[in-house]
Amino acid sequence: MAKHTRRDFLKKMAIGATALGLNHLKVLKADNQTEEKMNQKRPNLVFVFPDQFRQQAIGYMNQDPVVTPNLDRFASESVVFTNAVSNYPVCSPYRAMLFTGKYSHSNGVVTNCNSSTAKYSVYLKESERCFSDVLHDAGYNQGYIGKYHLDAPVESEYEYTEGRRGDGVVWDAYTPPGAKRHGFDFWHSYGCCDRHLNPHYWVNDAKVNERIDVNEWSVKHETDVAVDYILNRDGKYRDNNKPFSLFVAFNPPHTPFQQVPPEYLEAYAGKSNEDLLNRPNVKFEGQGEAASRFAKQYFAAVTGIDQQFGRILDALKEQGIEDDTIVIFSADHGEMMGSHGLMHKGVWYDESLLIPFIMRWSGKLNPRKDDLLLSVPDIMPTLLSLMGFNDMIPNGIEGTDLSHAILSGKGNRPNSALYLIMSPDWLEGGRRGLRTHRYTYIVQRQKGKDEVYFLYDNEQDPYQMQNIAKDNPDVIKQLTEELKVWLKKTNDPWLKI
Repeated sequence: MAKHTRRDFLKKMAIGATALGLNHLKVLKADNQTEEKMNQKRPNLVFVFPDQFRQQAIGYMNQDPVVTPNLDRFASESVVFTNAVSNYPVCSPYRAMLFTGKYSHSNGVVTNCNSSTAKYSVYLKESERCFSDVLHDAGYNQGYIGKYHLDAPVESEYEYTEGRRGDGVVWDAYTPPGAKRHGFDFWHSYGCCDRHLNPHYWVNDAKVNERIDVNEWSVKHETDVAVDYILNRDGKYRDNNKPFSLFVAFNPPHTPFQQVPPEYLEAYAGKSNEDLLNRPNVKFEGQGEAASRFAKQYFAAVTGIDQQFGRILDALKEQGIEDDTIVIFSADHGEMMGSHGLMHKGVWYDESLLIPFIMRWSGKLNPRKDDLLLSVPDIMPTLLSLMGFNDMIPNGIEGTDLSHAILSGKGNRPNSALYLIMSPDWLEGGRRGLRTHRYTYIVQRQKGKDEVYFLYDNEQDPYQMQNIAKDNPDVIKQLTEELKVWLKKTNDPWLKI
């Protein structure tokens, strides 16, 4: 047996300690690299999305005769996506797709959240890993201001939520602090309650019976809060040493259209309905009759939103962070406002389907118009990648990272965007379709009836006034095959029929 002297023992201990120290240094180095990555200068994000604000209602688009000087200037400094699609042009489904990067079948929000759909579990689940969860884990402070509309109302809270409609259905909901807020640490929000001139909110840790009521136009009030969050005087709202994301969800220009401050109507004084609703597909009959009563109010709300959005841009400039901030102006869906004799949303026509999506990132994105077919589930992975977190994009999302196409104008550019409408009690029904650069293609299913097809050539017929499905079987066949690819990708129940 070999003899070991005290000197040998001490030598071995020294060698072991050195090795242990080196390993410890390796761990520290890896930890420091992770911390360094998290602390690298990441862009802030300000995402403003009014409800029911159609793409055509921005002066820069040269369509509706609206007064939007701030948005026009902002668009001239930004990438303006002319084919941004609200795949399911209804409030709650849009919001769920935005935050989860998944289509409605996969995230479970297959229609609007309210008391009648709660039994079908139509709400955003705590188990979903959302856009905001990722940014929270990446060290961001995060604020949510305005309409949320992703929770199911709870009967014991009805007296505090006040979102009951004439049919008895309750729409408003309280979102308690914790997992249901998916990483938002500043909260000034409500569920769904269309009281534009006297809104209410739950702020931060407020209990359901501690809401605040405000006697002011909701857009003005929410902008006040957003400006305070950005300026962050005395560090009241966030940590100035951390990047932040801020989502501002105005309810106007959603109904009730007449709830708009009168000063914004002045921009449209002396204008007739025909002056304002100048699209050749407008019909003041059937549902469209309401457009003759509310056109001025709708556009007045648009002008008011433009003014308030300008204040948000000014706050970023005052704070000296406009070059460090990605700013996006978008919407959950559009508004028909009499086109095709229809009102509101949900349908496949461009007034409902196309949304503004205007992105400014000074020094990183060259201003331009881009016809990229951008779908709502694409927003999450694309923004995460642009912000430097492509390795944190959750598994299982169905959206596509289009960051390269946005940065360069080249690369992966989708050929189509999916359109879908469904009912929670019969997912096999409803409508599915595609929006391509040239065509809008729709299949409609109803129990006990044959499928109905719609096809519009958006190049030859930009107002979608002629259904040419019967005369173009080859186009229908081609688009049907492309639709099947989408249905498979999204695990759509239609595949089972």
